[in-house]
Amino acid sequence: MAAVADASRIPAAAAPPQRSRARWIVVAIPYVWLFVLFLIPFLIVFKISFSLTAVAQPPYTPVLSLAGGWPGLVDAFREFTIDNYLWLTEDALYLNAYLSSLWIALVSTVVTLVIGYPIAYGMARAPKKWQATLVMLVILPFWTSFLIRVYAWIGILKKEGLLNQFLEWIGLIDEPLTILNTNWAVYIGIVYSYLPFMVLPLYAALERLDHTLLEAAADLGSPPSRSFWQITFPLSLPGVVAGCFLVFIPVTGEFVIPDLLGGSDTLMIGKTLWSEFFNNRDWPLASAVAVILLLILVIPIVLFQNMEQRRQEAAR
Repeated sequence: MAAVADASRIPAAAAPPQRSRARWIVVAIPYVWLFVLFLIPFLIVFKISFSLTAVAQPPYTPVLSLAGGWPGLVDAFREFTIDNYLWLTEDALYLNAYLSSLWIALVSTVVTLVIGYPIAYGMARAPKKWQATLVMLVILPFWTSFLIRVYAWIGILKKEGLLNQFLEWIGLIDEPLTILNTNWAVYIGIVYSYLPFMVLPLYAALERLDHTLLEAAADLGSPPSRSFWQITFPLSLPGVVAGCFLVFIPVTGEFVIPDLLGGSDTLMIGKTLWSEFFNNRDWPLASAVAVILLLILVIPIVLFQNMEQRRQEAAR
């Protein structure tokens, strides 16, 4: 009996290393993905940002190169320069582009939150049999090309477009409005394009909400508005934060929407990057712009995640 008992323990003792190995593989996959598709491209761009502009192919002269071995790297560090980054502080165009992009992204995020929260709340409170259909309707625009959807807004917003025709038909305006090639068109295009990215995480958070808490609050005499702000909204904050990040981060570097719907006064860092890369062919300066943009977006996210982790550990 003792031998049988000892034999029964062998699979149990052998199982933990297998589970540990499988867990390690699952955890390693996203890190490998980030290393190959994020860190390596970022290091390449970071290296180019310290290069010198050249009218050649490629349009830059590398400063840091492994071709000369260690002596070559030592000589390169002696000639190391950050002129591309210093130029960003001397020309007000880049600072204005950063600030304008952050402002447009902030306003667009707030608008998508204000519009998306009631939509997600209605989806979460809808009958179970309709929720899958409502989610499908939210993601339905993704079945069409992003570029085609933005082009469609040109036909809607131009002076002879559908929006002006509708407003004239109902008598709100006497002459067509100039909406296309303005910041208003950019806001409309961004909110329309990124609204699903706000609705889906909000719906996921609201759908998991324990409705018995609201019933208990109602039994205790709490009005619906007070129950919403004291129960529903705080519990949905993870979805709010996720939706705001999913909208704010890509909008900050958006290029297609301001290029197609915006005008000459629309200043965003994505258009500036494109101009430096393809019009001016100044790859080192464009790379420096991209590195600064990445730092502006990544550092606050990392700090926020650390704060959230500490808050959760303190709550335990």
